Amino acid sequence: MLHMPADPLPDEALVIDTPRLRLRPYAQTDLALATATLTDPRVTRYVCDPKTPAEVAALMPLITRRGAGGRLGMWAVERRDTGATIGDGILTPLPIDAPDTDWASLDPGRYPDAEIEVGYMLLPEAWGQGFATEICTALLRFAFTRTALAEIVAITDPDNAASQRVLVKSGMIPEGARRAYGETCPAFRLTRDQWHDGATQPEP
Repeated sequence: MLHMPADPLPDEALVIDTPRLRLRPYAQTDLALATATLTDPRVTRYVCDPKTPAEVAALMPLITRRGAGGRLGMWAVERRDTGATIGDGILTPLPIDAPDTDWASLDPGRYPDAEIEVGYMLLPEAWGQGFATEICTALLRFAFTRTALAEIVAITDPDNAASQRVLVKSGMIPEGARRAYGETCPAFRLTRDQWHDGATQPEP
């Protein structure tokens, strides 16, 4: 998909509801959520080095970027029962040799020339409640119903067995090791055709 153009989706179409959660596009007003996740070494353990609050503030213009008519980027995740923000989910370009997402490749009018990965980060108080699977399942459904993407990929740290289980529960298919983020990582993939197969399409 070489920079395929993408018409903008209306803002309301970018909000994703699940039985327990609401995913909405990340905004500058989510600085407190970004700081809570990215400065906590428990949260960033398998993702990146923890940031300082100043570093997080400097990142906000990047992590609030959206591509492909708004279809790609980061979503803030809220509990529908309490309204509390508990983490984030992503559909973003997968870097191969670079250590971080190429945020500049998120062009509002086009799909990037890159594989798109699904992922998440949750605050510790939201761990162990099935929210990660709910986030990934919702983002996969969004990707295959609201975008032109033919497939979604995911990678984890080799030691992150919990996230590997989440991806499999979400319908992703393990495919061995691959290079991403400048390292060799366990990889997962799901194609549009596989998603449409009821055996690999978890219920909402």
